[in-house]
Amino acid sequence: MFDKAPIPIPAPTLCLDIGSGTQDVLLYYPEREVENCPKLVLPAPARVLAERIREVTARGRALHLHGCNMGGGFGGAVRAHLEAKLPVSLTQSAAYSLADDLDALRAKGYVITPDCPEGAEALLCADFDPAFWRAALAALGLPWPGLITACVQDHGFHPGRSNRRGRFVLWERLLHEAHGQPESLLFDIVPPEFTRLKDLQRSIGGGPVADTGAAAVLGGLFEPSIRKRAETRGLTLVNIGNSHTVAFLLFQGRIWGVYEHHTGLLDKDRLWSQLARFRSGELEFEEIFDDQGHGTLRLQLPQAAQGFTPTLVLGPRRGMLEGLDVEYPAPGGDMMLAGAFGLVEGLRLRRN
Repeated sequence: MFDKAPIPIPAPTLCLDIGSGTQDVLLYYPEREVENCPKLVLPAPARVLAERIREVTARGRALHLHGCNMGGGFGGAVRAHLEAKLPVSLTQSAAYSLADDLDALRAKGYVITPDCPEGAEALLCADFDPAFWRAALAALGLPWPGLITACVQDHGFHPGRSNRRGRFVLWERLLHEAHGQPESLLFDIVPPEFTRLKDLQRSIGGGPVADTGAAAVLGGLFEPSIRKRAETRGLTLVNIGNSHTVAFLLFQGRIWGVYEHHTGLLDKDRLWSQLARFRSGELEFEEIFDDQGHGTLRLQLPQAAQGFTPTLVLGPRRGMLEGLDVEYPAPGGDMMLAGAFGLVEGLRLRRN
């Protein structure tokens, strides 16, 4: 499951960090300075799809969604369409973007069908649309990449089980099976429960994929100064995303602990208090899970790490910890590209 087969880094490699608000894009050339590699920050595909759905609603037309499992950030626009008494149909794979329980969707009035009903406007569900990227790169005068690698956040498909608990298995495998090696989080073979990642991998042509939380920690390690500091003492790396907040305890190239919560349920004081107890080994899984987060897990923390006190904060919501004793690194010179640089770092680590 944690395949570390060496993968060369072709020139160029297209790296995509697809979040709930933005998709952050790096066209990486190994022989260039990172400052001279093309970079983009674009609206997330789910946000673009939501706007297109609202346009269909405004025209009073039936809606049909097809494609694959993608980020569900367009769900509100679909519900508004249905509430406007306008029909919504979906293919089965697209329906998984909204819910794992397809019977529950049917009960709400959604029609799940492989065919687009006559008169309906069809829209594509996809975290990665090859046609869009071919047109975009061509318009910019840029070549089609030799490799595409990407990350999204995937709760996973866990029938009869909490998605929050099921997702945390990702971190349990990291610490217990992969011994905290961060490069193990870049998948050639996606664990079967992570259906969104599997669809993403098919869409990009089979390249390696990762969870956005994993890409964030790898992005921190992309920065040489952070890797050097973590050799002599432990660091806490926090990624405060639009949806999820993930923290990692780093020391000597290894991850010693993971914390994950929902950003919308946190404020400055709560997050800072939980991070302090996380670093000291006092924060328990049940407290975070019972608070509607995902949980926390750690190995036996080494004394040589000196408490993991330095705290480095990434992510679009990093301002939540403003005014506290934290640092705001910018891997590769651009904080918004931390996840994309993390994908490059994962490839680099697997070549060593």
